[in-house]
Amino acid sequence: MRKQIDITVDSAQTAVDALAPASGLPKQRIKDAMAKGACWWLQKGKRVRLRKAKRELQPGTRIELFYDDTVLAREPETPTLIEDKGRYSVWNKPHGLLSQGSQWGDHCSLLRLAELQLNRSCFLVHRLDADAAGLMLVAHDGKAAAALSTLFSSRAMTKIYRARVTGQLLAQDTKIDAPIDGKASVSHVKTINVDSETNTTLVEVKIDTGRKHQIRRHLAEVGHPIVGDRLYGTKAPSGLQLVAKYLAFDCPLQKHPVRFTLKCEPSVNN
Repeated sequence: MRKQIDITVDSAQTAVDALAPASGLPKQRIKDAMAKGACWWLQKGKRVRLRKAKRELQPGTRIELFYDDTVLAREPETPTLIEDKGRYSVWNKPHGLLSQGSQWGDHCSLLRLAELQLNRSCFLVHRLDADAAGLMLVAHDGKAAAALSTLFSSRAMTKIYRARVTGQLLAQDTKIDAPIDGKASVSHVKTINVDSETNTTLVEVKIDTGRKHQIRRHLAEVGHPIVGDRLYGTKAPSGLQLVAKYLAFDCPLQKHPVRFTLKCEPSVNN
């Protein structure tokens, strides 16, 4: 079931009481949807999630509910905190977990799960495909988010990935610079090992730019899509074999170089 409810409250009442007759949903389902980030309202002129079902609403208050029982039923794998640096933290995002939520909910997102685990505000710094896994930074104040995001946009962040690709790919710092969506895109690929039995190759990829699906598209364009890539290759039970394994940068907050390496990688390390 998927439905969108948009109502303006005409009398003082709780959020769940207002949504129940308008949606036709049981109150318990509405409460669950609200807790998972599927309800929105305006607060101080800003559209934000409304999570408290018993919130008292005044006449004229507009609220929206984006209800999708398939989305709400998902049970995400828990991310692992690698290091808490105070104004930002470093996480290992598992395969299938979103970087951030959507209007339909945020319980399956790294930002929300990090917020719950650390009991601290969380801000998006960069994205990692939901199908991919690996290192992600999460900022804990707006200024930290802006400073760290600038490192990505200015190409001052060293980003290295591991991927298992189909076929036997022999590369030694091979440069792939095919434009993506009309924009300059550069990836450097190096072979780690070739598995002739499975006809796959483990590669390391360093990217200079961060276009959408850059690694996936570049590897597919040279004839070696990533194993399990349902968009640019062939879907597999193992899922997308792509992991962000290394981040290094000069920290603009603590004024010294930092580096993070994922020591325990998923099956792309096999």
